[in-house]
Amino acid sequence: MISADRMLRQRRTQCMLVRGAAVLAGLLAVGGLSACAATIPSKFTQQAAPGVTLSKLKASPQAYTGKIVILGGVIVDKKEEGGHIWLKVKNRPLDHDYVPHIPMSIDDSEAGYYWVMVNPQGLSQTYRDWARMTVVGLVSNEKPAQAVSGEPVLAALYLRGWGSNWGGYGQREDVWEDNQAASYISATPKSPKQF
Repeated sequence: MISADRMLRQRRTQCMLVRGAAVLAGLLAVGGLSACAATIPSKFTQQAAPGVTLSKLKASPQAYTGKIVILGGVIVDKKEEGGHIWLKVKNRPLDHDYVPHIPMSIDDSEAGYYWVMVNPQGLSQTYRDWARMTVVGLVSNEKPAQAVSGEPVLAALYLRGWGSNWGGYGQREDVWEDNQAASYISATPKSPKQF
């Protein structure tokens, strides 16, 4: 027979193990959430004009010229022109973590295309394998020769490439930041009222 004292010690040990496992699970969950939340560095999210969508850019291009915006998409074409790489991007709506997703409908109001002007310096060739990407860019008046009227252009400041796993992270993920364009990012974020 097991003594009452030994049973009490075993019970205490079990409780400590359960508490330890719960604490560890909580720490892992918080660590995982913070990793997911870091899709884009805060220096960009704090500077970006809030709530900008492709339809808003198309409706009021002059209102956003020179402003930093965040869009998502899929690369459908690539051109090299004027020392830049021009990516034609099919728009994909972003979720609250700035991850692009397939729209609910092909007739979605956010359907359409835009161009991303990229400085090729430091751009990994893996961008060709990205299934989708998140773009932080400065709305620009520059256009590639093949641009169609009404297609906005973003001068890329930061790109986050996503792999083929549509649920989130996957293979062929990569990031690129235009270090030459650091002057576009001010040291202190603008308040949303300034946009």
